[in-house]
Amino acid sequence: MSKSLGLEDVSTPVCCAPLSGPVMGAGEATELAGVFKALADPIRLRLLNLIASAEGGEACVCDLTVPFELTAPTISHHLKVLRQAGLIEGERRGTWVYYRVVPEALTRLSGLFALPALTAA
Repeated sequence: MSKSLGLEDVSTPVCCAPLSGPVMGAGEATELAGVFKALADPIRLRLLNLIASAEGGEACVCDLTVPFELTAPTISHHLKVLRQAGLIEGERRGTWVYYRVVPEALTRLSGLFALPALTAA
């Protein structure tokens, strides 16, 4: 027979306001960790930057190999990793593939670091 300790009557003092933003679930955290893993490589980060800053919003794979001292297959591998992470998409036109960023993916990432507006006291 258990005896009530009266804990339900004791209110715990709160040190600060409770978290008010949406809490990231385990599945979303795992998915985003894969995206950040793709971005953790300097070559892929530079490739994403080149594609995002390309005139017209897209870059031909032929232009993406020039700034690097890497073989075309190595660049293709890095582009594949960025595609699989959902950061870029490609479209074949003849013998070339043109890449562009997925705006929603970048917006999602930037939203992770948005600070809540502070209210004046």
